[in-house]
Amino acid sequence: MEFPEPTHPYADRREVLLEYLDFYRGVLRAKVIGLDDDALRTSRLPSGWAPIELIKHLVHVERRWLVWGFEGEDVGDPWADERDDRWFVAAHEQLEDLLDELDAGGRRTREIVHSHELSDIGAPGDRWRGEPPASLERVLLHLMQEYARHAGQLDVVRELIDETTGE
Repeated sequence: MEFPEPTHPYADRREVLLEYLDFYRGVLRAKVIGLDDDALRTSRLPSGWAPIELIKHLVHVERRWLVWGFEGEDVGDPWADERDDRWFVAAHEQLEDLLDELDAGGRRTREIVHSHELSDIGAPGDRWRGEPPASLERVLLHLMQEYARHAGQLDVVRELIDETTGE
């Protein structure tokens, strides 16, 4: 997994944004692989979230913004990553399944992005909470911010767990 260097030329800005999202998905995967179930489900922070909860949250964030929001498709419960105002993962949910969902979400994102221009505006719907829908570019930039921020948080948590550091 190589960081998408700013000097690497891309013919299409969509590919730049997609490469960053792919990179951050890979970072998140690397940070949780090898953790035992206790480490995955135990918080090390006062805010109380656990690594597996963060992974599920990002699965749903990407789905909320692109599939439900931008495309206007029904996704069932778009807030299934939350319960009682916090992130939630049921005891039966497993990391590998969530990582598979994260990867599938990345593939779906690629399909959506390649079928639109960055200036295209999302479908009207509940995702926008009464505001005008955002452009694809704004949605992708928001997702990149979400992924980068959460990857950094998970980096710190992994260091607290077993002193593993790095991208």
